[in-house]
Amino acid sequence: MRNALLVIPARWASTRFPGKPLHIIAGKPLLRHVWERCGRARKVARIVIATDDERIAETACTWGARVGMTSLKHQSGTDRVAEVAAREKHFGIIVNVQGDEPLIDPRLIDRVVATLQTRHAPQIVTAAHPFENVADANSPNQVKVVRDLTGNALYFSRSAIPFVREHAGAKILRHQGIYAFRRKTLLKFVNWKPAPLERAESLEQLRALENGVTVHVLVTKHGSPGIDTPADAAAVEAAVLSRSKRDTRSRAREDTRRDNKQRR
Repeated sequence: MRNALLVIPARWASTRFPGKPLHIIAGKPLLRHVWERCGRARKVARIVIATDDERIAETACTWGARVGMTSLKHQSGTDRVAEVAAREKHFGIIVNVQGDEPLIDPRLIDRVVATLQTRHAPQIVTAAHPFENVADANSPNQVKVVRDLTGNALYFSRSAIPFVREHAGAKILRHQGIYAFRRKTLLKFVNWKPAPLERAESLEQLRALENGVTVHVLVTKHGSPGIDTPADAAAVEAAVLSRSKRDTRSRAREDTRRDNKQRR
């Protein structure tokens, strides 16, 4: 059932990377990579890019994207997503994919939507994965999450949690920038004031936990890197080009096998 609206918030004025959504990666704007990946998700009925910047809006329209212009007053991407969701009244599930996730897995998008469709308890679903490099867990720029035994979030932090005193099978999980909200939950969420833990960690997702909202965390083997700086963009570009070469070789092998079968 395709009752999900996917919104990609995009802003120009990033402190560390101004103009990030339109930064060219492997021949395309970063935002277009995100939009195209999201377009492969099977459980999403509509995709909207939410922005307050005319440069982003005009560029996105050139490749056929649906754009929702939002208020200049918003403090976060979630606020932008909620403004679009408030206008799109017939969608019961709202997916927020960050505009700096050019390698987001479409299958993960389908998983977060399916979780809200089939399970009644969660009000928000997000994702996490084990750190490939454990040393990265010490970076405050990498958000960590710990879960209870049913897979629901206990806490999000910029600190490395849990503190592993003894090896007991606990893994440090990196939180990934994707959320699926029940519509009513999202519209309530943006009207709540930032709570003490959210202000202390500067993590918006803590507002949900502080208000008693159940956040289910899906764990995947691997995650997709976000882009915060030009250096991150260069690393992702290398990954995109490498993947493109692998796909080209794979298609070439498939074409060769097909030609060989036809000759027989």
